[in-house]
Amino acid sequence: MNSPARQWDIVKVRIHPEDRDEHPAVVLSREEFCLDAKRRMLNVLYGTSRRPAEAVSALEVVLNGADGLERATVFSCGHLFTISKEKVSLVAGRVSPERRRQIGRKIVEAFRLPL
Repeated sequence: MNSPARQWDIVKVRIHPEDRDEHPAVVLSREEFCLDAKRRMLNVLYGTSRRPAEAVSALEVVLNGADGLERATVFSCGHLFTISKEKVSLVAGRVSPERRRQIGRKIVEAFRLPL
């Protein structure tokens, strides 16, 4: 990828080597870390396609076309992944401000972080 991914970008990445296709991931790492060439890793939330009849859990957020995705995609806020910047193939979209707040609240809830 030519330009670095930035915080709140939705990127395409293959986290698990056995995955057939790349999946969307939301970049959580702060902007300074994303742009720092010396830092090789990013923190992300990994997304999976959402089936129409599938219920969303209390710790999940659904992103869709408003965020630049082709289809509704579920992101679990209870599990963070660390990936190499080199695994990012493209930036597919950007999380909207309202969804950023939802993700932040759910991460706080998932990890029972005090405020």
